[in-house]
Amino acid sequence: MLTLVEDTENFQTINSSIEEFRPKGGSGTRLKGGPQDVVQDSRYNEREKQQEKRFFKSITDVIDDSDSIVIFGPAEMGEKLYSEISESNPTLYKKISEVAPADSMTDNQVKAWIRNYFN
Repeated sequence: MLTLVEDTENFQTINSSIEEFRPKGGSGTRLKGGPQDVVQDSRYNEREKQQEKRFFKSITDVIDDSDSIVIFGPAEMGEKLYSEISESNPTLYKKISEVAPADSMTDNQVKAWIRNYFN
C-alpha cells in the first residue's frame, strides 16, 4: 500500500498487489549429508519483480504531474521505487528531493511528518 499526499489534507492510497512469496517444497533424507531436492527461487523472484514493476508504474502514473516528490516509507520499498523512477522516468526523477526511511504511520502521523519536512 502506498499513500500519496498532495498536501496535508489530500491523500490518495494505492494498494499493492505484491504477493508474499513463501517457496515450499524440496525434500531431504534422514541421513546426514544425504541428497536433497532444491526449490528454485528464481521463478518466485521474477514474479515478485514483475509485480513490483506494475505497482511502481501505477504510482508513477499518478505522481507524474507533481512539482516536488519526497519518498518515505518502511523497509527498502522507497529505495526500490527511487531506483525504478531513476531508470524509467528521468523527468520525474529530477523532481525527487529525498528518499527517507519511516516506520508504518497513521494518517495523522503522515500529515505531521509532511508538515515537519516542508517547514
